[in-house]
Amino acid sequence: MEYSYPLNPDWTTEEMTIVVQFLEAIERAYEKGIDTQELKEKYRAFKQVVPAKGEEKRLGMDFEKASGYSAYRVMQLVKNATTSKIKMQP
Repeated sequence: MEYSYPLNPDWTTEEMTIVVQFLEAIERAYEKGIDTQELKEKYRAFKQVVPAKGEEKRLGMDFEKASGYSAYRVMQLVKNATTSKIKMQP
């Protein structure tokens, strides 16, 4: 699948890397499955870069539009997970 990540040009290289790592973790949740603790850590780092709920929602919607993967749905599943690993159903 060919698409680009929704990134803010005002972010530093380190901040962009953190956001991309979080979005890659969302992709893994759909494609292979991912450890819930790892995803929570990526999300915590992501929230340091994107603390505002509105910006998080906009980035999530832009990412879903480009990739078909919902960061919101993945994080809801992680929040309610009873297992150490999750895999999203398409």
